[in-house]
Amino acid sequence: MVVGVTYTKATSMSETPTSGTQAANPRHVSYIDKSRNYYAAVGYDQPYLWATNDDAVFTPLQKPLSESRIGIVTTSAPFGNDGEPVLPKRSFAMATSPLPQAMFTDDLSWDKDATHTDDLGSYLPIVALESSVAEGRVGSLSPRFYGLPTAYSQRKTLKDAERILTWCREDDVDVVMLVPL
Repeated sequence: MVVGVTYTKATSMSETPTSGTQAANPRHVSYIDKSRNYYAAVGYDQPYLWATNDDAVFTPLQKPLSESRIGIVTTSAPFGNDGEPVLPKRSFAMATSPLPQAMFTDDLSWDKDATHTDDLGSYLPIVALESSVAEGRVGSLSPRFYGLPTAYSQRKTLKDAERILTWCREDDVDVVMLVPL
């Protein structure tokens, strides 16, 4: 079962934990059940089906990381020249340099009481990877990073995955780092 972890704070051992920003006790949330319940609540006839692909398993690196080019896939979205988010959200490839000042994340789900997305590096680790390249731990960083929307059907996800794979091949990417938010 795939689970996420949320944190709650209890003021004494006998109290039931309540949510708060100062984490103390983990409580697991089943995102599979949560997604199925959401789909049922909004009226879908069939429960949510998680995408699977038995032919594309995780594989060992073909060469050392210090010789590999890394690409980043994020679920955040770019802002346009007008400062507004690019909508509708769609898959994209965007230059890693110059580094974007911010990405649109307001429509995504995370514990907004416990954290924020003001720190671009927390969900788009371009600067950290550039440091790893400079230190010789990573061969190189792709000249572009790639974006993938999250509110999706399997059909759309497969089309976007093909598009991102094409971009990664164009950029000679060896390893992809998935950074969902």
